[in-house]
Amino acid sequence: MLYYAPLRVDHGLINEIAVCIVTAWLLALIARWLRQPLLLAYLVAGFLIGPNVLRWVEDRQSIETISSLGLLLLLFMIGLEIDLKKMLTAGRAITLTAATQILGGCAVGFGFFWAIGLASGWLESLYLAVAAALSSTVIIVKVLYDKRELDTLAGRLTLGILVLQDLFAILFLALQPDLDRPGTGAIALSIGKVFLLVAAAFLVSRFVLPLLFRTVARLPELVLVGALSWCFALAGFASHLGLSREMGALVAGVAISTFPYTLDVTAKVTSLRDFFVTLFFVALGMTIPIPTWSVAGWALVFSAFVVLSRLLTVFPTLYRMGFGHRSSLLPAINLCQISEFSLVILSLGVQSRHVNDGLMGIAAFAFVFLAFDSTLAMMKNHGIAQAAGPWLTRLGFPDLAVHNHESARGEMPPRIFILGFFWTASSLLEEIRAREPALLEELLVVDFNPTVFQQLRAQGVRVQYGDISQRDTLLHAGIAQAQVILCTLPDSVLKGATNLRLLQQLRELNPKAQIIVHAERLEEIPALYATGASYVTVPRLLEAAELCDVMDAALKGLLAQKREALDEQLEERREVLP
Repeated sequence: MLYYAPLRVDHGLINEIAVCIVTAWLLALIARWLRQPLLLAYLVAGFLIGPNVLRWVEDRQSIETISSLGLLLLLFMIGLEIDLKKMLTAGRAITLTAATQILGGCAVGFGFFWAIGLASGWLESLYLAVAAALSSTVIIVKVLYDKRELDTLAGRLTLGILVLQDLFAILFLALQPDLDRPGTGAIALSIGKVFLLVAAAFLVSRFVLPLLFRTVARLPELVLVGALSWCFALAGFASHLGLSREMGALVAGVAISTFPYTLDVTAKVTSLRDFFVTLFFVALGMTIPIPTWSVAGWALVFSAFVVLSRLLTVFPTLYRMGFGHRSSLLPAINLCQISEFSLVILSLGVQSRHVNDGLMGIAAFAFVFLAFDSTLAMMKNHGIAQAAGPWLTRLGFPDLAVHNHESARGEMPPRIFILGFFWTASSLLEEIRAREPALLEELLVVDFNPTVFQQLRAQGVRVQYGDISQRDTLLHAGIAQAQVILCTLPDSVLKGATNLRLLQQLRELNPKAQIIVHAERLEEIPALYATGASYVTVPRLLEAAELCDVMDAALKGLLAQKREALDEQLEERREVLP
């Protein structure tokens, strides 16, 4: 009689993944309640359950398996979200500022970390300098999105610099495997391998993948499996070439981001992103040692260097290109943290034995500290910039020159003041130009956006540079003589003030003017009228009325004619903020 022994399955890895996910979820709920980045919760979860504290997960091989799998998928997701068009079309201000911040930060960091003894050799100094030069896309985009500042001038500058930081990180990953044996031949060989990898990836993504994905476009599970297959195939090809698998996964994501099925693939693949991001950062947290006074001290030194390097590279560069205090300082404040990509790079350095585990722990603690600190700073960045203005002037950085156009050109004082210049004000100016162009000579715009300032001056529109929330700015502009004062900015865009606070100040400076302000919520209107508003605009009501007309046209089959009329109207407009 034959007996078959029962199949014994080692569920150790599955159980440990379960422990990782459950612990990360519970701590993420706490982080959410405290309004902190979720990555902090994942790192803390890994630290607690790892071999240094509770020891719920002690198998180093399991930890490395979890980390490697999570890292591959994480870099694939990062690649999917990299916009090559933005990289290729970055403006001069963004390009010069990013180059100064990245290269300058790396150069100063290399010397600084070696000089203070944090790094034991040039290779560790290089890794630390590169890690310190990168900022967190996850934290910055989340905070700016919540504050509705992604489309502001400072927001666009910040995001542009982040995009070029990602490009720099890709180039560093290409050279990372051969950093311990530098030389012209080794570097040339690495560049050649990278060129071969990138060329093969983009040829396949250009001529093969679109056809394959087109055939399975209606089968979501095959789209998902196909994208993952492409990720692991290119990771394997990179490993075969002697490059890191992570480099292959990143290039796989970037290659897919360029073809027509990007949105469909991204939507399906990113359903896995949160799971693998959690695994990677929990596994990373397991490698963090119990902090000592030495580790905590070095983490604070590392953090202080990151903050100072951002302020000393970003602010002066933007300032010398004609941006004022606020537009130069806000991007510097926004970038004051290290990236999750920094932890990835240092993790690869530990795996390649280029960096010791102690530096990984120091960087992880610095990431936690800066993530918390920079989130608070970004939430208060306008207040910080406002308070720093007088100090910057004393240090030899005066704000943009304020031009008094009345005395300079002998013109009559303006009767109409537009406070703040964003989309609605841009459209309003175009309407005035079309209907009553003579009013432009009696109008003054007050705003602190230097780009708007330059464009309006070029069009012959009187403009005053300054922060409309500041009493001195309003007085210098001559607000006391205004007949009509108009603010089209909602409270979500009106930084450093609200329409109600601005109205109180305007009524104090000019009791007789007709003041028109903006309201987002209907419940705000009575308080604005009680404070002295002459009229309150509610754009949502105007938009609702227009949408009713659009729906009526759609029901009558006249939507094409309505769209044609709108297209004709748009063709004739030349707005400052299109």
